[in-house]
Amino acid sequence: MNHKKERLSLLSEMIHLVRSDHDINPREYEFIYRVAKRLGVKKEEFDHLFRQPNTPFIPPREESGRILQLHRLVLLMNIDDEIHPNEIVTLKEFGVRMGLSPYAIDRVLEVMDDFPNKVVPPDVLIDIFKAYYN
Repeated sequence: MNHKKERLSLLSEMIHLVRSDHDINPREYEFIYRVAKRLGVKKEEFDHLFRQPNTPFIPPREESGRILQLHRLVLLMNIDDEIHPNEIVTLKEFGVRMGLSPYAIDRVLEVMDDFPNKVVPPDVLIDIFKAYYN
């Protein structure tokens, strides 16, 4: 991921997801901040983005990047051990906007309960998307 606008867009989506249930948990904030650090976004930029997350939507160019972002969103959605219906709607909307199969997204949401802490392993996630694109 090379472009700063794309990185900020991805973080903005994550912020939008945690706000969809109207309650920002400190663990959610910390998770997004760790992602921001891995993406090379400075703390000041991150805090500004958290206060004003209206960054234009720029999906990852490659499918693998879009699947990775969906994986981040699923992890984030489950971080507070509560799944609000608005979070599911928001996650599905982001996935579709990124060009991912809505059927694959639904399947990911179905199987996440089969794994500890609802963390779908990356290989399972990839297999789900492969099945829906073949």
